[in-house]
Amino acid sequence: MNAPDNLKYTKEHEWIKIDGKTATIGITDHAQSNMGDIVYVELPGEGEQVKKDDTFGVVESVKAVSDCYAPISGKVIDVNSVLAQNPETINEDCYGDGWMIKLELADPSELKELMDHTQYADFVAEETA
Repeated sequence: MNAPDNLKYTKEHEWIKIDGKTATIGITDHAQSNMGDIVYVELPGEGEQVKKDDTFGVVESVKAVSDCYAPISGKVIDVNSVLAQNPETINEDCYGDGWMIKLELADPSELKELMDHTQYADFVAEETA
């Protein structure tokens, strides 16, 4: 399982990278691998507010349709427009070019509830056991 040590993770298999007051969010390698070939991605518009644990988007693959849950609250300041035409980018590079949205942090204290890469690896191991 690929889970970079500079990211935080959720139990819903989203990753989050913090850079100042900006959070970049996507789905994990484990999630995209289990979903198979991703064929469609629905994301919010710039300027929309999202609340922690609420759905911010949908990912559809050849196997299933899955909601994406916001790991934190904030305002959408950027959306990866590449995914509209090339949703398979998530399969190819989920931690790089396959990022989904960028949020302006509303409450940095929410970050304390996220897992580091070791905790996430343990969580996935328990979940798949």
